[in-house]
Amino acid sequence: MSTDSLTKTPVEPPGPAAPPPSGAPLTARRLVPGWRLRLAGGRIALRLPKRPLVTGFALLAAVLTVAVLALGTGDFTVSPPDVVRALAGAGTSATDYVVNTLRLPRLLVGIVVGAALGMSGAVFQSLARNPLGSPDIIGFETGAATGALLQLLIFGGGPFAVAVSAVLGGLGTALAVYALSYKRGVQGYRLILVGIAAGALLSSVNSYLMIKASLDEAQAAAVWLTGSLNGRGWDQLAPALIAVAVLVPAVLLLGPHLRMMEAGDASAKALGVPVERSRLALVIVAVLLCATATAAAGPIAFVALAAPQLARRLTRAAGVTLVPAALMGALLLIAGDFAAQRVLAPIQLPVGIMTAAIGGLYLMWLLTHEWRAGRR
Repeated sequence: MSTDSLTKTPVEPPGPAAPPPSGAPLTARRLVPGWRLRLAGGRIALRLPKRPLVTGFALLAAVLTVAVLALGTGDFTVSPPDVVRALAGAGTSATDYVVNTLRLPRLLVGIVVGAALGMSGAVFQSLARNPLGSPDIIGFETGAATGALLQLLIFGGGPFAVAVSAVLGGLGTALAVYALSYKRGVQGYRLILVGIAAGALLSSVNSYLMIKASLDEAQAAAVWLTGSLNGRGWDQLAPALIAVAVLVPAVLLLGPHLRMMEAGDASAKALGVPVERSRLALVIVAVLLCATATAAAGPIAFVALAAPQLARRLTRAAGVTLVPAALMGALLLIAGDFAAQRVLAPIQLPVGIMTAAIGGLYLMWLLTHEWRAGRR
C-alpha cells in the first residue's frame, strides 16, 4: 500500500513571468500558489489552493477559540483549560454539567446554523452572480418563516411539525420564485427581483398571521421570528445536524459545476455542464440548508449575506468559496451570540437582533460600494 504525500507546488518568483514553452498548456498551477495532494501512489492528484486553505484553518481556529470562550463564561465561570478537560470527559462533575449539559448544545446549534446559512448564501450569491443574492434578501428565509408560523399559529403543531413546515415553506417559496423567474433559463437579476417581491408578499402574510393570533401565541411567534439560540438543546441539534451532514456533501459535489457556471451559462455548457439541472439541484439543496437553519433557530438575518462576501475577501478568490463561507457563517453567529449574551450583560438580546444590527450596516456599506463601482 503506497503512502499519500503532500508536495508543495512551485511558485513563480516575483517579476514578469516567462511564457510557457510552445504547446504547453497554461494550467491553474502556474497562476495560483498552492499545494498538490497525491493519493494512491500518485494515481489521484488534488490541488489545494494555498490562501483559501490557510484562511479556512484560520477561521476554524477562530471558531474554536470563540467556542471555548462561550463555554467558559457566564454566571459560573470555567477557565479555558477546564473547558477543554470537560469536553474531553476529564472535568469535574460541576464543570461537566455547566459545559456539556447547559452550554454545549446551544453552541453546537449556533455552529451548525451559522455554517448552513453561510454555505447557502455562497451558493445563491454565486448562482445570482450578485452579492445581494442571499436567501434572506430574496425571500427564501421569509418563506421558511411563513411555513413555521402557519404551523405555530394555525395548526398548533409541536417542534418537529414546525421544523418540517419551515423546510416545506422555504422549499415551496424557492420553487415558486424559480418558476416565475424562468425565461429560457434563470438570470440572476430576475431571480433577485422576483425573490424580493415574494419576500415582501410573504412578510405581509406573516404580519397578518401575527395580528390574527391570540396575544400569547403572537408573543411566542414574535420571539421565534427574531431568531434566537435561547433554550436550544439536543432536541433541536440532532435533526439540524443530520440534515446538514447530508446537504453539505451534496453542495460540495455540485461545487465544480457551480464554479464553472460562474463563467457564464454558455461557457459551462461548452464544458459539458447540464446548466439548468445543476442550477435547480443547487437551489433545492441551498434552500434546504437555509430552511434547516431557520427551523432550528428562527430566521436569523444577514449571516447568509455577509459570510460569503467576507470569506471571499479573506481568501481573495475569484470564485465561490463554500467551505470558508460556512466557517465564516459559524464564526459570525456564535460570536454574535456571545456578544449578545456576555458583552451587553445584563441585557441579553436574541442573536437575530445582533446580526440584524451588524448586517444592516454591512448592507449599507455593500450597496454604497456597488454603487461607486458601477459609476467607474
